Amino acid sequence: MISSLHGTVLSTGADHVVIEVGGVGFFVFVPGDVAHTSRVGEQLRLHTSLIVREDALTLFGFAEPLELEVFGHLLSVTGVGPKSALGVLGHLTVDQIATAVADDDDAPFRRVSGIGPKTAKLIVVQLAGKLKAPSPRAADARPGTGTDVVAQLTAALVGLGWSEKVANEAATETAEAASDADRRSVSALLRQALAALGPAKAGAPRG
Repeated sequence: MISSLHGTVLSTGADHVVIEVGGVGFFVFVPGDVAHTSRVGEQLRLHTSLIVREDALTLFGFAEPLELEVFGHLLSVTGVGPKSALGVLGHLTVDQIATAVADDDDAPFRRVSGIGPKTAKLIVVQLAGKLKAPSPRAADARPGTGTDVVAQLTAALVGLGWSEKVANEAATETAEAASDADRRSVSALLRQALAALGPAKAGAPRG
């Protein structure tokens, strides 16, 4: 079982990276945010799951152990395969997944490519009680950020084609780093977020 990899990024794609470890290149499927932020020549550590099939051995990798844990939970849901589970984690953060399950809200899952209404509902039903929802005050605990402006900035980035996961992370980081004056202007924050994400990726496929 390959539980983690730490090595040099040889190449990247929309949904994967190739990491060289000990002279061997490993092809690993990853969420979109990992693929977008990985750079050739840099070091990368991934927490991995090896999926064994009769005709293939496939690696799936995640930046955080908790994402790998949620990946395993998603695979336990009827009708959810590795690619669909990866799609969910590429589109939503762990906190967003846990919140949706706790709220019995299947709408976020229906917005993930490859997840139909029936499967979205099964995710909510079968993962109930298995994921810990974040505290309602968790976002307020971050100094200097407002949940309203982060939500507005996230929505703006999603409208430009970014996944909810990438958009939310970029919005939160931008709001945390912004001045008090900029934090009162969504347009100013949007310019900063796009500068950080990179203009070439604006309008990139969701995922």
